[in-house]
Amino acid sequence: MAGRGNLSYRAGRFSAAHWKTATFGWVALVAAAMAAGSAVGLNKLTDSQSGSGETARAQELLRSAHFLSPATESVLIESRDGKPVAGTARFQSAVAALVQTLSRQPELTNIRSPLARGSVLVSADRKAALVQFDVKGDADHADAKIAPAMAAVENAQRGNPSFRIEEFGMASATHVLNKVVKRDFSRAEYTSLPVTLAILLLAFGALVAAMLPVVLAFTAVLGAIGLTVLISQAYPLPDFLNSVILMMGMAVGVDYSLFYLQREREERRAGRGAHESLLTAAATSGRAVLVSGVTVLIAMAGLFFAGNPIFTSMGLATMVVVFLAMIGSVTVLPGLLAKLGDRVDRGGVPFVRRRRGRGRLWESILRPVLARPALAGLGAVALLLAAASPVLSMHTKLPSFTDLPHNVPIIRTYERIVKVFPGAPAPAVVVLRAPDVTAAHVQLQVRALRREALASGQVRSPITTRISPDRSTEEIDLPLVGTGDDPASMRALAALRGRLLPATLGRLTEAEYATTGITAATRDFNELMKARLPYVFAFVLGLAFVLLLVTFRSIVIPIAAILLNLLSVAAAYGLLVLVFQHHWAEGLLGFRSNGGITSWLPMFLFVVLFGLSMDYHVFIVSRVKELVDSGESTRDAVLHGITRTAPSVTSAAAVMVAVFGIFATLSLLQFKQLGFGLAAAIAVDATIVRAVLLPATMTLLGDWNWYLPRWLARLPRLGGPAQPAHNID
Repeated sequence: MAGRGNLSYRAGRFSAAHWKTATFGWVALVAAAMAAGSAVGLNKLTDSQSGSGETARAQELLRSAHFLSPATESVLIESRDGKPVAGTARFQSAVAALVQTLSRQPELTNIRSPLARGSVLVSADRKAALVQFDVKGDADHADAKIAPAMAAVENAQRGNPSFRIEEFGMASATHVLNKVVKRDFSRAEYTSLPVTLAILLLAFGALVAAMLPVVLAFTAVLGAIGLTVLISQAYPLPDFLNSVILMMGMAVGVDYSLFYLQREREERRAGRGAHESLLTAAATSGRAVLVSGVTVLIAMAGLFFAGNPIFTSMGLATMVVVFLAMIGSVTVLPGLLAKLGDRVDRGGVPFVRRRRGRGRLWESILRPVLARPALAGLGAVALLLAAASPVLSMHTKLPSFTDLPHNVPIIRTYERIVKVFPGAPAPAVVVLRAPDVTAAHVQLQVRALRREALASGQVRSPITTRISPDRSTEEIDLPLVGTGDDPASMRALAALRGRLLPATLGRLTEAEYATTGITAATRDFNELMKARLPYVFAFVLGLAFVLLLVTFRSIVIPIAAILLNLLSVAAAYGLLVLVFQHHWAEGLLGFRSNGGITSWLPMFLFVVLFGLSMDYHVFIVSRVKELVDSGESTRDAVLHGITRTAPSVTSAAAVMVAVFGIFATLSLLQFKQLGFGLAAAIAVDATIVRAVLLPATMTLLGDWNWYLPRWLARLPRLGGPAQPAHNID
């Protein structure tokens, strides 16, 4: 039997014979990873470590000088009746009391009052003013120290109801938003498990069978979280990765176990014995799981070429959970199935058991597709291209405070501050490094920068500076016009970098400087993505081509797979743009459009969707190849192969769409876009692409599907062909 030599067959046979070793070994691995991760704690990637381009260089200048750049907070004091308040007794009393209260806070420093002579912290119409202060220490950890100051501001508001007294800054916003994110992801975690279990109950009609994929996937998630914490000790990782691990781990882990389990049950329904059915599933679906998993790993490894720590972190975390899910599916699952035997069908749902899918719906779709493959294929391509067309107008931008949930009060405070004091909450930050930044000739150019910047109309007051204790580094905060990420701010940044800085600080031959801040970070990140995207595409597509070439020993299958998956990804991009760059779906999905797509999303979506699309492709084509090798024509093999895999593909797609769809309900726009993009892509891929375009293409190609040039005939076989393993032992 040809399938006897492949890796998944050997793993399944070993696990079936040694189920205790496989099961308890897996439990020990997960428990050890969780315990070790809990013991050491996450080494968190800070905001200052995740920059790109000139932004990263500015952050490195600050780090190399051991310059702790503090978080700046602003307290807005504004008239509620729209009348000027600055200079009134009530205003002065309220400000003085607030400043005095803040001065008693041990974690606060450098408090600036609008009552000071010559202060620029009063609005032009004298209806509003700012009290500003810094949080001691580094800005990356300021959110842990800000609660007492926020409480003091709230007390000041209660004592002065005629004014609006509200606080905003990176520390306070991070403190509030962390609570929102934690609440959202807790809800997503608690929702995803029962939803997944409900779908699998419909798929299998039995509680035990439905529980196996859920338990395996969830334990893979727990183990991956523990392992990534250990990895973070050598390579810092962002704390939001647990949510990415949960989303990807549940989707992929359930898919792999589902493919395996469905094949084993199909063999049992065909009248074969329990042991024979299990080993057949190991040699066929197990092999497809390994190929699919390796394809996803290759796709996620493409993120290493993105040149940004955030992408590297996402790639690492996703690869860990996919690897664990893949290994668990081909080792632990066969061991459990061997031990459970017929008990896997316990907890049956009678109505579901009588109606469990046999691919009849897909067969009714496939027959007209196979009867007119050219027409069906052209129609599918036209539909996908139409869905993809909005991608031509895609605009990317890093998330800013204007994109955060507007039902959170602190975000409305941010909008009010920006309206009255444009640029104040998120200025451009120029970092100047010199042997001695306090030297007269250096400060002469710093003053020239202040003067020229204000005269240009691209920068507003107040311009503030800080000098490191060793006098080697100076930080200059320049509030740009605009909101921080709009065209006005981008033009102001271009003027600052291209004209103002070279004409002033550029004259200091012994100094170096770089610009950071929200506006600079957005621009630099977008430029990096444009530069690195071709390398990511080349790596992912190239290695996927080689893997499929070796797996199916055909040069046509990998070319067709890549083209179909690119169409699927493009359609997902188009739908994402159609929904989130416009306003028509705001009420439906609960967001406010910022006119753009999150900058990191297109690249991340590409590698994830390309990998996940390959799951279905490899699983279906493996079954078709199996039937062709057993003597069926390509057309019949396509019909029977897709019909027989329909229950698995339909259930797997439903699980993925449900899990990703839950993430589309989160508050943060970037995660809402991610969840929607993934859910929409999987829905499109599992229907239009796999039910129409793939069978139409394979039918049109016929025997050309399996064409391999003679000069490639010596290619190694990846674990041997996956043929039915009816007489394995």
